[in-house]
Amino acid sequence: MPSTETTRSEPLQEPLKALLGGNTAKVMSEHLGLRTVGDLLHHYPRRYAERGELTRLSELPLDEHVTVVARIHDARVHKFNRGKGQRLEVTLTDGSGRLQLVFFGRSVHYHQRTLLPGKRGMFAGKVGVFNRRLQLSHPDYKLLDEDSDEETVQQFAGALLPLYPACKQLSSWNIEQSVATVLGALEATGWRGLSDPLPGALREQRGLIALPEAFEKVHRPCSKADIAEARARLKWDEAFVLQVALARRRAKETELPAVPRQPVPGGLLDAFDARLPFTLTDGQREVSREIFADLATEHPMHRLLQGEVGSGKTLVALRAMLATVDAGGQAAMLAPTEVLAQQHHRSITEMMGELAEGGMLGGAEQGTKVVLLTGSMGAAARRRALLDLATGEAGIVVGTHALIEDKVTFHDLGLVVVDEQHRFGVEQRDALRSKGKQPPHLLVMTATPIPRTVAMTVFGDLETSVLDQLPAGRSPIATHVVPVRDKPHFLTRTWERVREEAEAGHQTYVVCPRIGDDEETASAKGAAAKRAADEEQFPGGDADGDEGADSEEKRPPLAVLDIADQLASGPLAGLRVAALHGRMQPEAKDEVMRRFAAGEVDVLVATTVIEVGVNVPNATGMVIMDADRFGVSQLHQLRGRVGRGSAPGLCLLVTDMPQESPARARLQAVAATLDGFELSRIDLEQRREGDVLGQAQSGVRSSLRMLAVIEDEEVIAEAREEATALVAADPELAGHPELRTALAALLDEEREEYLDKG
Repeated sequence: MPSTETTRSEPLQEPLKALLGGNTAKVMSEHLGLRTVGDLLHHYPRRYAERGELTRLSELPLDEHVTVVARIHDARVHKFNRGKGQRLEVTLTDGSGRLQLVFFGRSVHYHQRTLLPGKRGMFAGKVGVFNRRLQLSHPDYKLLDEDSDEETVQQFAGALLPLYPACKQLSSWNIEQSVATVLGALEATGWRGLSDPLPGALREQRGLIALPEAFEKVHRPCSKADIAEARARLKWDEAFVLQVALARRRAKETELPAVPRQPVPGGLLDAFDARLPFTLTDGQREVSREIFADLATEHPMHRLLQGEVGSGKTLVALRAMLATVDAGGQAAMLAPTEVLAQQHHRSITEMMGELAEGGMLGGAEQGTKVVLLTGSMGAAARRRALLDLATGEAGIVVGTHALIEDKVTFHDLGLVVVDEQHRFGVEQRDALRSKGKQPPHLLVMTATPIPRTVAMTVFGDLETSVLDQLPAGRSPIATHVVPVRDKPHFLTRTWERVREEAEAGHQTYVVCPRIGDDEETASAKGAAAKRAADEEQFPGGDADGDEGADSEEKRPPLAVLDIADQLASGPLAGLRVAALHGRMQPEAKDEVMRRFAAGEVDVLVATTVIEVGVNVPNATGMVIMDADRFGVSQLHQLRGRVGRGSAPGLCLLVTDMPQESPARARLQAVAATLDGFELSRIDLEQRREGDVLGQAQSGVRSSLRMLAVIEDEEVIAEAREEATALVAADPELAGHPELRTALAALLDEEREEYLDKG
């Protein structure tokens, strides 16, 4: 990457205060995160308004944007609020009717000097009513000479007005003026020194316009065709620069040394396969082949394994770990919660049987030891686990972030498996990988289905394997929305169904969004106080007007502890009801899960702590309270906890949201399909792009402002292909200095560090 000094002369790196003045630059920096000329030029309009068709004053439509050509009849300033406030009222006439313009605040005197009776002009705005008179409030206008022609009028009426993401301190109009200032300054220098990240041959081949023209057309378009041309170019910039960074990351990985880990014939893996009571699916066999081929190479595997809930990812990962142990290495599985780590440890040892008791009395000859390491383990058990890892006695360890601590050492770490990787920071994953003598192989698992384009952007440095085939014997899951606002009696029927499942010998999960304990209540009060302070500072919410679709005032979310008590003493009296949440002591959590798995609990009331990895085949029912408070993908994950045995599953989504709300539409989408990839697509289409590529995924602010990972699938795929070819031919980008500069500018240090760590 070029140094800061190299890029400082680049015009897009120029500080905004050099062109806009200190106050405006400060507001842009503090409230919009815009610090350089490039930041501002990449702050694109969110949409474009049109002034509206030319309209006669006698035919003005209420609440619509119009443009009128009329003459000023009179203009008067009125005082109000005991003389503290003033407004300018201007009356227009065109021979067919009258219309009032109104202006408030500091601009009154300017407009009063400009809008003189007798002058003719064009006036544009949204038609409103005040005191039973039609008016335009703070309209756009342009005064006309007496000889102005029809073309001038039509151009004004048809102009596209950019509307920017704004804030309370800085309106869209202020941002538009600042952009005009910056564009004017760059045009005056002929855009001298501007780095164009796209190689000229690539730009010509794709028929894309030059970068200065793209900035001009996206911020000051003359037509919708201008906007389309600009967007096409700027999307390619973002896709290409990001894909080049990811391609370089993949290329660097192939240069790192790693110990090949090949399965040994007649070893632990073969012994494990021989004891499996079922046949692997074709998908599991194919993905295993891909993984084993990667493990056999002399550079680290970097593979993302994504699959539907219940598709058998854990089994595939376990076979990879066993192959690593066969080859003399150790394997570590990193899980996001203690409940999930304990569940993985339990299911792995159950699947392996005596093969998990290597070196122990009764253990198999080819076996190895499988240990658990979590932060809450007792001192003696922890010491024993650490010793087994350091000596190599334990071939497999399952643990939480406790695996990352300095005192944990491995004899020969060969494979790291990260479960639900989006729950881990990059630093945590990197810290575990650094414990190998050479970089270990990496297998990342997620049960959240990821559309292809997101995999190419968020996980672009990983090769991807997909498990989309469910093992034989998995039962269908029926999903229904329970709309308690419209049909309160449906909730009564819900608890009757839970009782019926219990009478049939099955079990049910009831999921709530909140715990309901004292610690959480105090935390909620703190959050409410902060919200109140924020509201006082920024009354009225988002200056851009983009409030959440479901932003109506809600009651507190339902809580596990409250619902468990109500069910046990009410509609489910007589059934064995237990509660589970993340703030219970680990031993207590494990005991509740053990009792539920053993069939000693009929109804488990829990938070989303049971979202991933929990496997109780006898659990057939799932009731999700306040289901509208969960995301689409999360609902799909929760639903995947049932229907894991031979009996069909039932998932009931309880909500009090009105039928026409976006939240209800979201729940209906979940009820309509079991296809996780389709739901993931719906989820992403309903969320903002920053949620997709922002902190939840990469730990840093998204650098994508124009590219939409769902609708721009073709651009992303083509950019990946071009980037891979370019990096293969010129890994250091020696022949593309402008692309190097763009990488430094568009990928800030934090994001670059993320990409480097992978």
